[in-house]
Amino acid sequence: MAELKRDFRSEDHDGHNPTGEYEAPSKKPRKEGPGDEEAKVLHNTIGHSINPTNAHSPAGHGNGIATPVSAPAALPQTPYPPQPTSLQPILQQQTPPPSQFQPMQGVSVNAPAIVADAASTRKPNYQLKYSLVGHRKAVSSVKFSPDGKWLASSSSDKTIKIWNAYDGKHESTMEGHTQGLSDIAWASDSLSLCSASDDKTVRIWNLETARTTKVLRGHTNYVFCVNYNPQSNLIVSGSFDETVRIWDVQRGKCIRTLPAHSDPVNAVHFNRDGTMIVSCSHDGVVRIWDTATGQCLKTLIDDNSPPVSFVKFSPNGKYILASTLDDTMRLWNYHTGRCLKTYTGHKNDSYCIFGSFSVTGGKWIVGGSEDGSIYIWNLQTREVVQKLEGHTDVVLCVACHPTQNIIASGAIDKDKTVKLWVDASSP
Repeated sequence: MAELKRDFRSEDHDGHNPTGEYEAPSKKPRKEGPGDEEAKVLHNTIGHSINPTNAHSPAGHGNGIATPVSAPAALPQTPYPPQPTSLQPILQQQTPPPSQFQPMQGVSVNAPAIVADAASTRKPNYQLKYSLVGHRKAVSSVKFSPDGKWLASSSSDKTIKIWNAYDGKHESTMEGHTQGLSDIAWASDSLSLCSASDDKTVRIWNLETARTTKVLRGHTNYVFCVNYNPQSNLIVSGSFDETVRIWDVQRGKCIRTLPAHSDPVNAVHFNRDGTMIVSCSHDGVVRIWDTATGQCLKTLIDDNSPPVSFVKFSPNGKYILASTLDDTMRLWNYHTGRCLKTYTGHKNDSYCIFGSFSVTGGKWIVGGSEDGSIYIWNLQTREVVQKLEGHTDVVLCVACHPTQNIIASGAIDKDKTVKLWVDASSP
């Protein structure tokens, strides 16, 4: 099990026994139903496009390089117009409390059909804009800052690199972890980040100084995933120790430990108002937790229970996107336990690969693949609307810009680059 996940991570694993507190940093990283139930309440879009990039440069201490790639279209300098008004009520919708434990079920073939509209028939045309070179080992996570200005990337080389999200310019390199990193996340103010590492710690970083402000200790094995709540006063982390921990950011203390799974925890994510946490594991289970009490609100289990490698709430908080190690991504209504959509065509049976929603130019699902490509699906029709080629190894991580039609991707060992893709069909 661990070997599956550790393919892209660092080779040594040292750490400290947990105290549940932080230390001052040193000055020195299912079986789904094939039906079509109404899911147009979702809002997401992103694209990828073909174009290999070149080269590499020596890594470390701020010498990342952004390599432009035959510019397809100028990057817009202002945010795109707001989403169609039909999406606004959904974006504002609050999530009701989920009902108690319920197994996942396949969708009936009689599920209502989706009515196609102009947005659902449009296809993206993402083209490679920049290739960002600087990491010395596999890129494990890429995340845009909430304000859209920055892109952070983490790597098994123990570092975080910060790039300008619009021109790919390298801004800074953050160092401090003693083992490789598996995940990063931004605070809502875009001024702080947190990171998850094989050294069994979570670190909080200041963007301006590029220094660690807190080290959160408590996990007894590699920390694999991390996220802030929307208020950014809490951090949730998941680990190979099979627990989920909730941390108080201000105090730097673990306030709750959830005995979440019977295998390594692969992903954790807060819903849009921070009242719930979703987690998933190699044990084939997705669980939803009450943030305030730590109570398990629902356990979702598929009959075949393939390892669940990634999970996140939809932007409106009503659905869950889950990746499983059977070359499949699924969109679930977690209230009913029904699979609404199934996305296939990519390759994913070994790595914990990120998936994402896109809301800036259409309704898309975006995911990496072990064939070195990035896949974009129409959320409604499940059609692969674009396949982006350019990486030379497994595309482990993808992220969608919050306001522009931009996708970021990162790949592992033979590639080690971060790439920025821009939708050339954007107005």
